[in-house]
Amino acid sequence: MTMNPLPGRSPPRPGRASSAPGPAPEPDRLASIRRPVEADLAAVDSRIIENLESKVPLIRETGEYLISRGGKRLRPLLALLTARAFGHEGRAHIDTAVIIEFIHTATLLHDDVVDRSTMRRGSETANSIWGDEVSVLVGDFLFSRAFQLMVGVGSLPVMRLMADTTNLITEGEVLQLANRHDPDTTEARYLEVVGCKTGKLFEAAARVGAVLAGRSEADERRMADFGASLGTAYQLVDDVLDYRGSTAAIGKNIGDDLADGQPTLPLIHAMRAGSRATAQTVREAIRTGDVGQLPEVIDAVESSGGIEYTAASARSYVQRACKALRDVPDNRFRAALASFAEFVVERTY
Repeated sequence: MTMNPLPGRSPPRPGRASSAPGPAPEPDRLASIRRPVEADLAAVDSRIIENLESKVPLIRETGEYLISRGGKRLRPLLALLTARAFGHEGRAHIDTAVIIEFIHTATLLHDDVVDRSTMRRGSETANSIWGDEVSVLVGDFLFSRAFQLMVGVGSLPVMRLMADTTNLITEGEVLQLANRHDPDTTEARYLEVVGCKTGKLFEAAARVGAVLAGRSEADERRMADFGASLGTAYQLVDDVLDYRGSTAAIGKNIGDDLADGQPTLPLIHAMRAGSRATAQTVREAIRTGDVGQLPEVIDAVESSGGIEYTAASARSYVQRACKALRDVPDNRFRAALASFAEFVVERTY
C-alpha cells in the first residue's frame, strides 16, 4: 500500500502540471469505501433523523442543521465496516453508529463554544447562529440521546465502552485547555490530548464492531489499536492542513489552531528543530494567539520541516493501523478498512 499523503507535499504551483497520477479524488475514494455498507449508512441516516425528534422545536432545528452539514460520517462508517468485517449480521450496529455520530456532534458543539469558532464544514457554527447557550444545551441533548440509544442496544459491553470513551474525550478537552497558550507543551503531552480527544472515538468505533460480533478480547484490542492509530493520524493531518490547506477546502478558517493558542505538532517541532529566532516567533504566536503573525509562523513551520515531520508521523500511525488488520477476516469490508486507512493519510480536507 502506498502512503504518500498530499499534506506532506508542497502544493503544486500555478501553471505547473504533474504527470504523476496521484491518489483517487477524495469523494471517489470515500464512495468506494462506503460502497460495501451503503444500505447500512442509509439506515443510519434514517435513525439519526428519527432520534433528533423533540418537543422543543429549537433542539430539532439546531440538530437538523448540524446533521445536514454532517461531514464525512467517518466514525459511523468505521463502526459499520468493522462490524461487517467480523460477520455481524444483526441491526445493533446501526444504532451504535448513530450513538457514535451523536457523541461526535455533541463534542463539536462544545468545542466550537470553547474555541469561539465561527466556521465548521464550510458553514457557520451553531454558536454563531443560535448562541453559546443553545449550542451547549443541544450538545447535552445529543449526549443524553446517545445514552438512551445505548440502553436500547441492550449490550452492557457496548454501554461500558461508550461511557468510558465519552469520559476520556472530556478529559482530553480539559487537557487541551491546560495546554492552550503554553509554548512549553511537549510532543508527548500533545499526543496525549490527541489520543483522548480524537483517537478515543475512532478507537471505540473500530472496537465496537468486534464487540457486537462477539469476537475475542484479542480481536477487540487489535481493532482498538487500529482505530486509535487512525484517529491520531487523522488529527495530525488536520494539524498539517491548518497551515497547508485552504478555507474553501477544509471548511474552517486557516490558522484557527494558532488563534486558539493551540501548540500543535508542526509548531512543537518548529520550536524544537528551528533556529532560535524561529522558536521565538512560534512561542510568541502561541502565547498571544495573534493570527497577524500567521505568515511568519507558516514560514517558521516550513523552514524547520514541521510539515514533513507531522506528515511522516501520521504515516507511521497509519502503518501501525494497517498491521492491526492482518488478522481480520479477508473480505470486502476489510479491504474497505484498508482503503479507509489510506484515505486518512492522503486526504486534503
